[in-house]
Amino acid sequence: MKYKAAIFDLDGTLINSLADLADSVDEAMTHYGFPTHTFEEYRYFVGNGARKLIERSLPKDKASDPDFVSEVLEYYNGCYERRLTNKTKPYDGIMEMLTKLQSNSIPMGVCTNKQHFAAEEIVNKLFPNIKFGSVIGDKKGLPRKPDPTKVLQIAKLFDVKPEYVAYFGDTIVDMKTAHNAGFLSIGVTWGFRPESELIESGAEIIIHHPSELWQHVEF
Repeated sequence: MKYKAAIFDLDGTLINSLADLADSVDEAMTHYGFPTHTFEEYRYFVGNGARKLIERSLPKDKASDPDFVSEVLEYYNGCYERRLTNKTKPYDGIMEMLTKLQSNSIPMGVCTNKQHFAAEEIVNKLFPNIKFGSVIGDKKGLPRKPDPTKVLQIAKLFDVKPEYVAYFGDTIVDMKTAHNAGFLSIGVTWGFRPESELIESGAEIIIHHPSELWQHVEF
């Protein structure tokens, strides 16, 4: 089958943003007098949006207070906004993969649980020559992945039926999103989670470097 569109997760798929995310949460935790966490812990804290990231980072008794979580989240957003691309970079081979897809006139989109303002700014700064037809982050009124609403909106915008869309991601959230939408699920191993998680969550294709895509999928 020839696929007609590609939709990507952002963090852990197109970009390695873990250092900036971790630094921002560490700053927020320190500000409120709470312990910080290791990179390995943050790998499992991310993926379900900024609010869930803060909930997972806070002590359990504090994470159960929604008003306090909102306060810390607001502080964290300010921390992260200052360092969106301080250390964040595209993964090796990503630019070449996107450029090849673009040269073949394949419509591309980004769907992430990251804050929408952050997703747009990062994509604009790090991929200035790539024309994404849609970038959707965490927006009020739209459910987060793995709910398929946002990715199906992108497919509809591209006028491509779900069965012709390839969806790329690095976590169980992404694989569930692809399955819920009826997309081809492509798990990438260079991101935040191990290959075993991708396999267990039903990834139909696993790639270890962006250049391997063409060995498995025809566009």
